[in-house]
Amino acid sequence: MDLHHLVWRLGPGWRVCSSAVLGGGIGPRGWILNAQVPGGYPRTDPGRHLAEIAAAEHLTGPGAGLMTAADVTAYTVGTDQGVTATATCGLGVRGWAAAPDGDTGTPPRPGTVNIVVTLPVPLCDAALVNAVATATEAKVQALLGAGLDCSGTPTDAVCVAAPDPAAGPGEPFAGPRSRWGARLARAVHAAVLEGALRQS
Repeated sequence: MDLHHLVWRLGPGWRVCSSAVLGGGIGPRGWILNAQVPGGYPRTDPGRHLAEIAAAEHLTGPGAGLMTAADVTAYTVGTDQGVTATATCGLGVRGWAAAPDGDTGTPPRPGTVNIVVTLPVPLCDAALVNAVATATEAKVQALLGAGLDCSGTPTDAVCVAAPDPAAGPGEPFAGPRSRWGARLARAVHAAVLEGALRQS
């Protein structure tokens, strides 16, 4: 199927902290890909599939790849003082993170809220991890603000991209009351709230 995808061509000198299927973790990343896949996604090798899409887009070197069954052309964007958050919101399969054990033995469908955040300042490792947590808190706040009874979907993912702190340790904090964490939270909240309201 000829489905759409979103691409961030970061180039050299960037680090990403993410829960991405492809290129997750913390490290240098030159690009981020958010690919739309069909509902009832049939493949069992999402990392390889994302690598194939990246190659078709001529994305080389290390990168991060996300996937979703949501329509990625309906992405939403929030900005706040240099921070940009882009969200694709697929909320057909949603629930609470701490739910009773009801494992059916089948992997969850990729309904998925994917969030990609770019910051203009370097973050140290701890701040990068904290930024992912802050983005997730802001996502949940936005979902509740949209009147949805959930904390997300089983397959949500977050990518936070910031310049490599080559000349020093980078910003030490990215919690919601820190300067850059607060900006990140507001940007994510705006993006996810807009996307969630379209589906509520």
